[in-house]
Amino acid sequence: MESVNNLMKQAVSNEVFPGGVLLVSTAGSEIFFQAYGYANIFSGRLMTRDTVFDLASFTKPLATTLAIIKLISQQNLELGQRLGSILTQFNSTDKGRISIENLLYHNSGFPDYRPYYKVLCKLEPNLRKDALRGLLVKEPLINPPGKQVMYSDIGFMILCWVIEQVSGNRLDRFVTKEIYHPLGLKNLFFVDLDSTPRQVKFAATELCSWRNILLEGAVHDNNAYVVGGIQGHAGLFGTAQDVLSLLSELMAAYLGSPSTGVFDTDLIQMFFKQQEHTGRALGFDTPSLIDPSCGQYFSKDTVGHLGFTGTSFWMDLDRKVMIILLTNRVHPSRSNNKIKAFRPKLHDRVMKKLINNDLIKKDVF
Repeated sequence: MESVNNLMKQAVSNEVFPGGVLLVSTAGSEIFFQAYGYANIFSGRLMTRDTVFDLASFTKPLATTLAIIKLISQQNLELGQRLGSILTQFNSTDKGRISIENLLYHNSGFPDYRPYYKVLCKLEPNLRKDALRGLLVKEPLINPPGKQVMYSDIGFMILCWVIEQVSGNRLDRFVTKEIYHPLGLKNLFFVDLDSTPRQVKFAATELCSWRNILLEGAVHDNNAYVVGGIQGHAGLFGTAQDVLSLLSELMAAYLGSPSTGVFDTDLIQMFFKQQEHTGRALGFDTPSLIDPSCGQYFSKDTVGHLGFTGTSFWMDLDRKVMIILLTNRVHPSRSNNKIKAFRPKLHDRVMKKLINNDLIKKDVF
């Protein structure tokens, strides 16, 4: 994998990102795990394999979606359940008929994003969460539910509310108790901005203009930050190793050989199935038909997700390949978009090596 190693080094030299960690696994075995560059360019602190990253939108599949799966397996929630039957605040709106399934497929009709933080930051911290929920109830739909896919942070903010309403527990506490702790994952967590900071090595992210600080161990996403760091669309932090451990358990459950009882095989198979009309799986992304970020060699049975901070994971369910790339590409500025062209190049390089070394099947299409 020397050419892969060189490509990662070149990416640091070419300022695609200050630093990163690349972890590749096939059939349950780690075959490549290296760290590159800097976790913080100002202090000169080097990236290491145990650096903790702001995982950004990994929160959607690896926290919020998994929490929904647990609630369904506990028979406390159903995919077809309407929003109005769970959160009565939506009953008198046109959003009451939106289903949990719509929110997971990103075809609920909600817009992609709104800068709620600009309003919420003017309120006392203890008032912000309820104020956000008031804004979510009032947010106008831009499409009829079920008609069009629009990748939406807002939909997953509402799923966070659903999870907390149904479980009676805060999102971070629920997923830790039900999923991360049973799997022994100590380095997959939310950063509660109201609690004592964890003493771990974080990758720095952006020099934030409105907070006037360098973000290191505080969530990068503004809407998640303003309500205390815990939300359904962003807020999850973790190491590459713990991301792999969680994905490995999901892969095992999908294949019918879970090592624990945390996930139900039938549910995982259902959630990983790509819906023809959305191009997505439930809560997870799938490779796009044009210029996929995972490159050209992943099979059609692939799920994954990207994170705004420079993170990605892709799981080829047929070939049992997982590629996890964690970077701090927004350090010190989000204006650096070089990773968009780099991701498919890296994935193609890795997959070619695996194919050429007979570690995976050549053609599964």
